Amino acid sequence: MEFMGDRATLLETGRFVQWHAGNVADVISPADAVGHGDNVDKVSKVDSTGEVDIASNVRNADNVDSVETAGTEARHRRAAEDGDTESMSVLGALLLRRGDLDGAESYLRAATAEGDRAAANNLGVLLHQRGYADEAAGWWRIAAVAGSAAAAHALGRHFRERGDEPGAEYWLRQSAEQGHALGAYALADLLEHRSDVGSERWLRAAAEQGHREAAYRLARALERRAAAEARTGEDMGLAMGRTARADGASVDTGAGTPLAASVGRTGGGAASGEGESSVLDEAAQWYRQAAARGHRRAALHLGVILEKRGELKEAGRWYLSSAKDGEARAACALGFLLRDAGDEESAAVWWLRAAQDGDGNAANALGALHAARGEQQTAERWYRAAMDAGDVNGAYNLGLLCAAQDRTPQAEQWYRRAAYAGHREAANALAVLLLQGGDPTGAEPWFSKAAEAGSVDAAFNLGILHAGRDDDHTALTWYERAAAAGHTEAALQVGIALLRDGDEQGAERHLRCAAGSGSAEAAFRLATVLDSRQPPPGPPALGEPTAEKSECEEWYERAAEQGHRRAQVRVGMLAAARGDMVDAARWYREAAEAGSRNGAFNLGLLLAREGNEREAALWWCRAARAGHGRAALRLALLAARRGELTEGQRWCARAVELGPAEVAERAARLREALHQELTA
Repeated sequence: MEFMGDRATLLETGRFVQWHAGNVADVISPADAVGHGDNVDKVSKVDSTGEVDIASNVRNADNVDSVETAGTEARHRRAAEDGDTESMSVLGALLLRRGDLDGAESYLRAATAEGDRAAANNLGVLLHQRGYADEAAGWWRIAAVAGSAAAAHALGRHFRERGDEPGAEYWLRQSAEQGHALGAYALADLLEHRSDVGSERWLRAAAEQGHREAAYRLARALERRAAAEARTGEDMGLAMGRTARADGASVDTGAGTPLAASVGRTGGGAASGEGESSVLDEAAQWYRQAAARGHRRAALHLGVILEKRGELKEAGRWYLSSAKDGEARAACALGFLLRDAGDEESAAVWWLRAAQDGDGNAANALGALHAARGEQQTAERWYRAAMDAGDVNGAYNLGLLCAAQDRTPQAEQWYRRAAYAGHREAANALAVLLLQGGDPTGAEPWFSKAAEAGSVDAAFNLGILHAGRDDDHTALTWYERAAAAGHTEAALQVGIALLRDGDEQGAERHLRCAAGSGSAEAAFRLATVLDSRQPPPGPPALGEPTAEKSECEEWYERAAEQGHRRAQVRVGMLAAARGDMVDAARWYREAAEAGSRNGAFNLGLLLAREGNEREAALWWCRAARAGHGRAALRLALLAARRGELTEGQRWCARAVELGPAEVAERAARLREALHQELTA
């Protein structure tokens, strides 16, 4: 663009949202709670004490080698019949694990009568299996008092199920302090339920003993801590930024995104600090341990961390492992990796698998895939599936799809549905739609709702709305808010406003932010600010080396390379000043061909000096017709020199009309002279 005025242009939304599984929620299903055997590590054999833990899968006889078990059982049965207490206890445990409760009970009771601690614990397990919880607790207490960690764990769980948390904590702590992994895990779960910071210590203790769920939950806790540290760092950075603006120091902001154009993934962010990185590294280690033991959600989270680090190949392996175990979010994430690698067909396979398992994110991804292929009906079907799965992005994407087809009433309907559900970008898109329909009163509340919910684009659009009402103060407030969040165009508008108010230093900071984020207009305006501070160049001394390009020239060139016509003209002038006429002509021509009248005029001057008046006249003619008075005067002089007096008079009249005053005065004198010549 050649010039951007003080009013920004309202932007339109236009891309489909596919939230990435990098932003997974830590949803613990009822089966994940303590007390469910499927989510604790199974005890595949009786431990060295002969005790069977309440959390072990006591009916799973497949974990014991049949030949070895048969021999062991026969040996212990003979010894038990001879009255050997230890053999009675071990035989009872073997039968208990096999699920033969009737056969096990007599041996366990006999061993218990002889004071065998393991038998007392195992008898408690047997009675618990039969539904006699209180009698089981009595035997567990006997075994726990005798030092059984497994019995203390079972007793602690019994008390927790009865709602006696102090009793539960006492016995679980007894178990955990004896090094019992399941006791440590159950204690950690109890403490975490009470938001006790001591829970992490016991999760770590259980994880170090190979408890996979403890390793997973420890990793989640560490990951949450890393995220909290990152948020604290960002908040401190924003606070320092606000202080810096007040003190006049520089502020560094990131790149903005026009309106609701955030697509694909979430979970990315600023580079982690050293402390945050070390915590996240430890989390990854525990995820890896749990994932290696078959924990599918740990594999998913590990994949997310690795993907953020750029270790895509390994991330893909863990996503694949988790997806094969039935984790829909991992299948969805794997689909995104494959799509980014260029394998769209394989991505669609995994998205389909995830979507069929109820993953709304994957359904949205399939919708966007089909929309990009022009298969609108299929896309709409998948967006509806995403919506049915509870993903509000489905409604938002349906709105985008309808808007792209000029189905405005339907688009408004879907935007409104998503906006009422709290989708901030849908609220912004709805406001844009209403504003374009001539309803600024209806648009403003939705812009405000979206902006307050954190939509940077809505904050920018509110600035545009207030600027259109000549409420520059409120407009600047919203522009500043959007600029602080990294919105490029907002930073440019703040820079323009500060320049208008005479705050050159503040303007420079914002222009640097916008220019660094790719705004050609900001780069040009920054260059003009820097250019105004430079002393006028003096004549070059004999033998003086060519000076390096200044910073302002570099910004002019950056803007020029992005197609900014005024910057192209300025770069051409700087090149001409240092004697590089080839480069000057190149930039003048680019500007002129893009419609710059100054570029056309300067190109004409350059060509005329080289003796090519014919082409020079063509460019001057283009400039004059676009309103360039000096070009009209040059054409008048050229016509007079050729003896084309009538043509000269016509161009003189045009130059007088266009000005500026100096040109108009010269053109008037020339026109009078030509008139006298014609009438002589």
